[in-house]
Amino acid sequence: MKTLVQILCGYVFLLGAIPSHAAEDAVQLQLGKTLFTKTAVPACSLCHTLKDASAEGAVGPVLDEIKPDKSRIIKALQNGIGQMPSYKASLSDTQMQAIADYVVKAVSN
Repeated sequence: MKTLVQILCGYVFLLGAIPSHAAEDAVQLQLGKTLFTKTAVPACSLCHTLKDASAEGAVGPVLDEIKPDKSRIIKALQNGIGQMPSYKASLSDTQMQAIADYVVKAVSN
């Protein structure tokens, strides 16, 4: 049977891990938003409408309406679709993941 000290140490360990994970998520989402609005070339916000990003693009689909899932976003970024170019040569897998995470979070709110 665990002692009270062991149980409390376990809770302290778990509680200490939560802010770190939350901070990592926040950094990932901010990276995704920055890439979506400014850094990707061309920026996603030029073509897509996404309320959270204050983006009002008129070329691509309205992301708030179609609510794409993460795999659909990654596939579009890697391969391009319609008029959208592939970002495979200009964005790393990590950057594509960040954009996908950000868009999924933004359209779920």
